Amino acid sequence: MTRLPAPEPIIVRDTRGLLQGVGAYLIWGLLPIFLGLIAQVDGLEIIANRILWALAILLVVGPALGRTAKLRAALGNPRLMATLMISALLIGANWTGYVWAVLHQHVLAASLGYFLNPLINVLLGTMLLGERLDRVQGIAVALAAAGVAILAAEAPDALWVSLLLAFSFAFYGYVRKRAPVEPIEGLTVETLLLALPAFGYLVWLGEQGSLSFGSDVKTTLLLMTMGPLTVTPLLLFAAAARRLRLTTLGLLQYIAPSLQFLIAVTLFHEPLSMPHLACFVLIWAGLVLFALHSIRLARRPVLVPAR
Repeated sequence: MTRLPAPEPIIVRDTRGLLQGVGAYLIWGLLPIFLGLIAQVDGLEIIANRILWALAILLVVGPALGRTAKLRAALGNPRLMATLMISALLIGANWTGYVWAVLHQHVLAASLGYFLNPLINVLLGTMLLGERLDRVQGIAVALAAAGVAILAAEAPDALWVSLLLAFSFAFYGYVRKRAPVEPIEGLTVETLLLALPAFGYLVWLGEQGSLSFGSDVKTTLLLMTMGPLTVTPLLLFAAAARRLRLTTLGLLQYIAPSLQFLIAVTLFHEPLSMPHLACFVLIWAGLVLFALHSIRLARRPVLVPAR
């Protein structure tokens, strides 16, 4: 066996990829502030508008990027469509849970869900993909589980929101990982599948069958903004994923829940009880351990057969 040189330290050499990744997570992290501007709107109406305006943008972006043929191929593949139906339901549940959390002053619970997500991904890899937890990963997952157990015992009121967001997004990632479709085509099909119930809900909600896109011009414009706020970070993330190492991208993902946590405590003044603090501390400890372990593995020399 020949030992290849150890990889260089994780230094980001692709500035564009770094900016794209940071931009995606900044948008996701600051989204509660925007949702606070339309807090008077029914949550399902926000979700329905998000779906329809995102679809409108995707139906322009896809052809502009020359992806029409791939989209048609995806729509003509029954097995792929069945898979994307599952992923559409999962991302729809995730969006709904997140909007509900913000509108009902549970942004802390939302941030907790997204802090849990990387560790839930590791757990799913073990249960569904036959991957094995090493000792460090096992300790990280155990710390997170202890934090959740404390919160479940002492302050379980919004824990279901955290678990819904963590598991729905983790399963969404798992399903999309197994679906042979690229990000733009996959998201377009998912929003197409969700568009019919979204459109039907807005028709039902409106007076005398008319569409409901907000009660005034300002609200309507804000609801329309949900389209680019949905599509833009996903496109930035997809672009960053092609340019950055997975370890670097994995570290960037903590930007969004960290911003959500700060917004919840400083702007929305949500109470941070001792059970919440204990839960967060244990999960943060697990994430720090997990992140440092991931960096160490990324730097490990690779053994290949000698020729």
